[in-house]
Amino acid sequence: MSVRVRIAPSPTGLLHIGTARTAVFNWLFARHQGGTFVLRIEDTDLERSRPEYTENIMDGLRWLGLEWDEGPFYQSERLDLYRQPIQTLLDKGLAYRAYDTPEELDAMREAQKARSEAPRYNNRHRTLTLEQEAAYIAEGRQAVIRFKIDPEREITWKDLVRGHVSWKGRDLGGDMVIARAADPKEIGQPLYNFVVVVDDIDMQISHVIRGEDHIGNTPKQILLYEALGATVPEFGHTPLILNQQGAKLSKRDGVTSISDFRDMGYTAEAIANYMTLLGWSPPEPMTELFTLPAAAEKFGFERVNKAGAKFDWDKLNWINSQYLHEMPVDQLTDALIPYWQSAGMAFDAEGDRPWLEQMAAVIGPSLSRLDEAPPMTRYLFETDIEFDEDATQHLQQDGVAIALQEVLSLLESAELNTVDDAKALIQQVVKGKGLKKGLVMKTLRAALTGALKGPDLIQSWLLLHQRQQDQPRLKKALAIAQ
Repeated sequence: MSVRVRIAPSPTGLLHIGTARTAVFNWLFARHQGGTFVLRIEDTDLERSRPEYTENIMDGLRWLGLEWDEGPFYQSERLDLYRQPIQTLLDKGLAYRAYDTPEELDAMREAQKARSEAPRYNNRHRTLTLEQEAAYIAEGRQAVIRFKIDPEREITWKDLVRGHVSWKGRDLGGDMVIARAADPKEIGQPLYNFVVVVDDIDMQISHVIRGEDHIGNTPKQILLYEALGATVPEFGHTPLILNQQGAKLSKRDGVTSISDFRDMGYTAEAIANYMTLLGWSPPEPMTELFTLPAAAEKFGFERVNKAGAKFDWDKLNWINSQYLHEMPVDQLTDALIPYWQSAGMAFDAEGDRPWLEQMAAVIGPSLSRLDEAPPMTRYLFETDIEFDEDATQHLQQDGVAIALQEVLSLLESAELNTVDDAKALIQQVVKGKGLKKGLVMKTLRAALTGALKGPDLIQSWLLLHQRQQDQPRLKKALAIAQ
């Protein structure tokens, strides 16, 4: 059997990490099996669907490296495809028109609630006579189309993740609506559970891999496959992504869209890597750091967990840091430039390229996310800095003024192009003035960066010297020290 899977997001919001993780699992399975990965845009919710969301979804999938083999297919362009199968079900007596008003349905649910019963349609219009239908039509009622569900039927399937799953027909809420209300003899807009089945049949989808929040739709869809005379695909319901409290990750937890993670400075490789680990355990000796193609070679649903996967920010930050630390300097610089620009840093991306690459090399080993770079390097871009409280207190200590005067004096004639040049100048100050090296180093850091902690001091000094910013800062610090 040729493996064909699909990711079918609705463009009613930004690409959510849960949808993206589902896409990752579909892509990995397709690549592992040598199959086909299809992109379908389920945009039949015309009121909430937006083209900018569609673009966001496709951009996010591409950014993650999840290129699709077929599509995108848009449900809104396929509406005619759905109406004939509905008519077929009507002709076979497997579906019928129901004329209940919203008020009648509300009253039915309230009565069930009062009896402590689960809400369900009571199928009361399943056997309307022609006279009863004519009376409802004469009242001006519109009809939805409902698919008949046998309450005594047991629907079972072998889930790729959860094993044997069984549902009773009586637990599916009664005969289900498969098309919205429309004038008599017309077929209204087909609804989700129906169009999904028709699309999957038409696209010859062999495996439906989706989140466990869809598991309640599966028995209904299996019944529709059977009613339409189609082969039922295999189903796999992956664990939900949970917050630290064990609830489903939602907007209330803050960042949930792939574009948000991207803006925060996570790399595509790290996000894809981490999402794969949210529910899948790599086999030994495979480590937790891997590319998607490497994961595809080993991927299988026997190692997908049933339990929900808790989102761990520390784990994600660690994974992202590993990718950043291994990133070539030129690539890291390319990645950092947009963040520096967004933060209002003044530089010429082309003319200052060597200087920017040196800076990227200095901070690279300290980065967990790309967006950490602007605050970490702001002191290198600014022409004037303020000294924090700790730096100010240090600059007022004994010996600091002597150290600063000597450094400034030596800079008048010294070359300062390499790390060795800087170390030699510091050694001259230490020996020439009989000062402790720790005092000199701490003084230089306070004077040059405005703080007592930060990236490598010598490299920072060299970067500032290239922009002729070191001597003005040393002089400003000296004014405080004297």
